[in-house]
Amino acid sequence: MTYTVGHYLGERLAQIGLKDHFAVAGDYNLVLLDQLLEIDGLRQVYCCNELNCGFSAEGYARANGAGAAVVTFSVGALSALNAIGGAYAENLPVILISGAPNSNDHGSGHILHHTIGTPDYSYQLEIAKRLTCAAVSITSAEDAPVLIDHAIRTALREKKPAYIEIACNVAPMPCPRPGPVGAILADVPSDPETLKLAIDELASFITARKKPIMLVGSRLRAAGCEDAAIRLADALGCAVTTMAAAKSFFPEDHPAYAGTYWGDVSSPGAQQIFDWADGVLCLTPVFNDYSTVGWTAWPKGDNVALMDARHIAAGGKAFDGVHLRDVIEGLIDRLKGQPKKDATLVEYHRIKTPEAPVAAAEPNAPLVRAEMARQIQGLLTSDTSVIAETGDSWFNAIQMKLPHGARVELEMQWGHIGWSVPATFGYAVAAPERRIIAMIGDGSFQLTAQEVAQMVRLKLPVIIFLVNNRGYTIEVQIHDGPYNNIKNWDYADLMGVFNAEDGHGKGFRATTGAEMEKAIAAAVANREGPTLIECVIDRDDCTSDLISWGRRVATANARPPAAR
Repeated sequence: MTYTVGHYLGERLAQIGLKDHFAVAGDYNLVLLDQLLEIDGLRQVYCCNELNCGFSAEGYARANGAGAAVVTFSVGALSALNAIGGAYAENLPVILISGAPNSNDHGSGHILHHTIGTPDYSYQLEIAKRLTCAAVSITSAEDAPVLIDHAIRTALREKKPAYIEIACNVAPMPCPRPGPVGAILADVPSDPETLKLAIDELASFITARKKPIMLVGSRLRAAGCEDAAIRLADALGCAVTTMAAAKSFFPEDHPAYAGTYWGDVSSPGAQQIFDWADGVLCLTPVFNDYSTVGWTAWPKGDNVALMDARHIAAGGKAFDGVHLRDVIEGLIDRLKGQPKKDATLVEYHRIKTPEAPVAAAEPNAPLVRAEMARQIQGLLTSDTSVIAETGDSWFNAIQMKLPHGARVELEMQWGHIGWSVPATFGYAVAAPERRIIAMIGDGSFQLTAQEVAQMVRLKLPVIIFLVNNRGYTIEVQIHDGPYNNIKNWDYADLMGVFNAEDGHGKGFRATTGAEMEKAIAAAVANREGPTLIECVIDRDDCTSDLISWGRRVATANARPPAAR
């Protein structure tokens, strides 16, 4: 066969480790989709709409390291770009690929369908440039290899999404085969002199403090430093806390683990020991209004050292052009043979009080949030991944005790309600060997529910806990009004709609603990499709942490304009 631009793109996607790409067909990408179908080992997975397609690729990237979505021009890509904004915020290399008008129409003055009605089609590329680390438009086969490589290389290096636009008549044009994948995987090494100075400054920062503590942030995975953080904790000997969005990025069975630091809604003992420390090593943090509980828990000042993926700041000095992994390795080497800085860990164990196990509710009593969370906790194993939607599901997930190897996925920076349904689909496609559990509020579910049909289509044994409390509970706690009420659905019976004539999904409605227990048993046994368990609880039955956090965020939102 003639090797084409579409083949080149598909081969590169396969070379960087993608076994699947997500797609929604449209006339500007149909030929490109044909080309991608001819790549060995690269499966085409279909989605119900382009927003879901983008979020599916984002969920896939969380499990696989990178993802790709293929959509059509304008009517498709502008929808998918919402999800690409989320991938940018969450530091995930998702490649958004869009078909585009015929190359002969560019600059011709023609007005085409699926556009905004002007002869200038560059608006999509210009928008994509603001939401990606690299955005390219391919209108000739000659330019395709260098532009495709640039976009993919930059996405992998920056851990951010990239955008590739290919004219519909260019996708089948002849093109050279790609060279070795090392050409796009190669990275720029740390500057040796800057690296040494950064390690010196951090070592001095640690030496000058008697009670240091580590704070692990949500960009640790993107930095490729999860294992390195464990070894740094071992070398230091101090207590380690995680930020909420970094739940599971540091093992909770590690001897140094001291819980989630989240200001007033921290896990028991975590805020006390954090405030007691005299120095904080912040690894890849994101300090926004949510993570700082309305700006009330923002560590900064001379006793804070910031260690990001390529930037170090400590002792009033800043260092760029270094990789965090190199900094951590050098710091570990510098700490060898030195006494452990274990004061925060020792004190944490003094103040920590054992948590009483949550007692099971009466089997036939009305279902409450605490009983729902208790039963979900019992499902967690070392190969479980929990995808928790924006809202009280965040707080339920944060409070869970994770066995070694269990993962939690949150979208706390972008915070798009409805993200979790397609993200769960994408994650399950990428990690079929794991038990995938999704916790989703009813309001969020209504935005993107269609993608459950694709879970049915691919026979993915996902377990969805849908919390039916008849509204946007997180918004109720921040600022209530009639706009937080939603039309109730018969969620459990939706599975029959998604199954149609050939599906094997199951749907259950749980109003008591006994009903939920029975539904979970059926879900675990169902390996031929997803199981949706509709958990019916009272509208005001939420975690106390959501109430406290919501009040703080509402206060931050309500600040009056500053005086001029």
